[in-house]
Amino acid sequence: MSEKKYSFITIFTYGLVLFSPIAFLRVFQANPSQIIQLTTLAYFLGAALMVFYRLKSRVFELEKQQKNFLITLLIGIVGIPASLLLQMVLLQIEQRFLGQSLSSQNTQNIVQLIMNNMIFILATTIAGPIMEEFVFRRAIFGALEKRFGFFLPALLSSALFAFAHNDGHYLLYAGLGFLFCGMYRYSGRIWTSMITHVGMNLLVILTQLALQSS
Repeated sequence: MSEKKYSFITIFTYGLVLFSPIAFLRVFQANPSQIIQLTTLAYFLGAALMVFYRLKSRVFELEKQQKNFLITLLIGIVGIPASLLLQMVLLQIEQRFLGQSLSSQNTQNIVQLIMNNMIFILATTIAGPIMEEFVFRRAIFGALEKRFGFFLPALLSSALFAFAHNDGHYLLYAGLGFLFCGMYRYSGRIWTSMITHVGMNLLVILTQLALQSS
């Protein structure tokens, strides 16, 4: 599968998954609990399809010199506290200089959905980050990096990543996007940033759930 075809079908699949709740509501007239369950299923189906696309696609230029499995795993794990520290720094910058709230509406909405149906935690901490890494890091950044270098593709990918979350914390998500792009570029493996992204989301969501229940 060519890079262009891979990028198109990956992004298209992501779009279908994002709009699946609307389809479940209008076509199947599902109730809120059923919509959450079906959406979780759609997230995992989308993630599985993207893994399949990855296996069928060509190796990107930045993936030709890959770190070994142990280094990949180590970078991914170390990236989890690094991403959380980066979040703290960027949130402080947003609050002091941009007047932003420290809380994320996107995270609060997700936590509320999880509290309504715990199965949704699987979508937001596993399937969601997997899809986002394939879309924003590999299909966008990875496909453009060979031609344009690191900065411009990382900027585009990170900006789109920030706008996709659409809760006003654009600097936060863009900064995380740059971190994930850098991890992918350094290791040559998309699984590196994926490990960090999954671990980060899991810790953030579990912390928010603990605060809500206390």
